[in-house]
Amino acid sequence: MAGENHTTLPEFLLLGFSDHKALQGPLFWVVLLVYLVTLLGNSLIILLTQVSPALHSPMYFFLRQLSVVELFYTTNIVPRTLANLAFPHPQAISFQGCAAQMYVFIVLGISECCLLTAMAYDRYVAICQPLHYSTLLSPWACMAMVGTSWLTGIITATTHASLIFSLPFASHPIIPHFLCDILPVLRLASAGKHRSEISVMTATVVFIMIPFSLIVTSYIRILGAILAMASTQSRRKVFSTCSSHLLVVSLFFGTASITYIRPQAGSSVTTDRVLSLFYTVVTPMLNPIIYTLRNKDVRRALQHLVKRQSPLP
Repeated sequence: MAGENHTTLPEFLLLGFSDHKALQGPLFWVVLLVYLVTLLGNSLIILLTQVSPALHSPMYFFLRQLSVVELFYTTNIVPRTLANLAFPHPQAISFQGCAAQMYVFIVLGISECCLLTAMAYDRYVAICQPLHYSTLLSPWACMAMVGTSWLTGIITATTHASLIFSLPFASHPIIPHFLCDILPVLRLASAGKHRSEISVMTATVVFIMIPFSLIVTSYIRILGAILAMASTQSRRKVFSTCSSHLLVVSLFFGTASITYIRPQAGSSVTTDRVLSLFYTVVTPMLNPIIYTLRNKDVRRALQHLVKRQSPLP
């Protein structure tokens, strides 16, 4: 029966924001502007960390990988979201297209969790074990951490997508969302969804909480090292190297936790969509802004790049 449903199922329908037609026009332009700023900001981070010798350190290597993930992450979601906002009715997405979007969404989301954890480890080693920094964060070690991040995302996405899309679905199910997210699609299954939902959500919580716990552990040790410093100026200087990462971690894990870990009983479809819009569209735009405004090395590299490109008087 499941196989029969899959062969006859032509498409899902993404509700998007078609039930709030007055918001679709303004929201289209807001999302488009945010997307363009995201592309520009993350591309700039990739360029600066590539061409500036001052940014050729493990910290900025991880930042470049994070920007690559953000570019793919938003591009997987925003173009279709814009297409949905441009029309007043729910838009169709094929069964295969929905599965592909969810697969890429999970790969990139889990990879970002792992990359943020690697960046916290970088700060821990730099502050708490500076004499071992070049050994513990050698180019090979950094590449291994990035590779592990992608591999973890791929394994998780393969497991989740295979489990969800092997379930039977009714014809032309309407997804009350603007993307093929895990829970909205899983709840449309006509059979076996309860056990699958428990399995998928357990794995999702684990893959959110384990990286977050490792990040918290790193910062507890960093805080201990900072408090042991005698000079207030030294404390401030060391903490400033962590502030951008802490803010990005708070944004990412805060919105992800609210979306996936909070109780679903009192949640509404509109609230879920607004939260998802924030962490899939807005957060990737904020990350390069945070690192550019709060990081002196990145600002200095940007100034040097602008001066080099400016014509001489």
